[in-house]
Amino acid sequence: MSPSSSDRPKIDPELLGFGSEIKRFREAANLNQEELAKRVNVARSYISHVECGRTRCRRDFAARLDEVLDADNAIVEAWDVLLEKIKVVRYPTHFVSFPKAEATADQLRVYESHLVYGLFQTEAYARVLLVDDDAVATRMRRQELLNRHPRPMISVVMEESILYREVGSKEIMREQLKSLIEVSRREEIYLQVARTAYYRGVRSSFHVATQADRNEVAYIVKANGGETTRDPYELGKLGKVMNTLNTRALNTADTRTFIGRVIEDRWT
Repeated sequence: MSPSSSDRPKIDPELLGFGSEIKRFREAANLNQEELAKRVNVARSYISHVECGRTRCRRDFAARLDEVLDADNAIVEAWDVLLEKIKVVRYPTHFVSFPKAEATADQLRVYESHLVYGLFQTEAYARVLLVDDDAVATRMRRQELLNRHPRPMISVVMEESILYREVGSKEIMREQLKSLIEVSRREEIYLQVARTAYYRGVRSSFHVATQADRNEVAYIVKANGGETTRDPYELGKLGKVMNTLNTRALNTADTRTFIGRVIEDRWT
């Protein structure tokens, strides 16, 4: 009995398009899959899976294919385009517009109640939270804006419990908290810890990205994932909440001291 269409594995059209590019260059080089597999030191079945869109190769493998097939960097460029398309798909629908706003912002204001802010996460910490290498790589690329000149002004308030919530291991937490101290010393980055307490209007984590023209976009965490909004009323409420948090949280110097104590008391 042949499998029904619902039983067959779904092929990602973006992967299939990339695989077709490899097949085109392979055929132009007058190589069959077996011959190409030998030249790049993999099984023929792997070449078949990549060409059919059943798997996605790593970028370094795409570079090897590019060299063997004399593709003049076309395969590597196709891989990069593929990754960008996958990144768009990977972000939940409600989050699609925020990464772009974040990347172009000149000011970011953030409140985190549960986990270390994504732009401040170490790779080891992020790897515990995320599902695969691609998701980790995407998060690490987001952090490139921390090295941008000029970098945006970033004001982050993190709830105290984040520092005590074990993610992965003691070693990972110790590294993460030490990294927070170092990040907080950079110009235009302001990290504050909010001691566990009731803060009027604070309901959940949120991010607000302000552009140079003062347009703003907010990402608000919800029980079902979250939502992105430009609604002036919502942005106004978040602005008031952030002012409350900035006023009542520990200042930046005291925050560094507090994090240092948590490292010694909890993670050493």
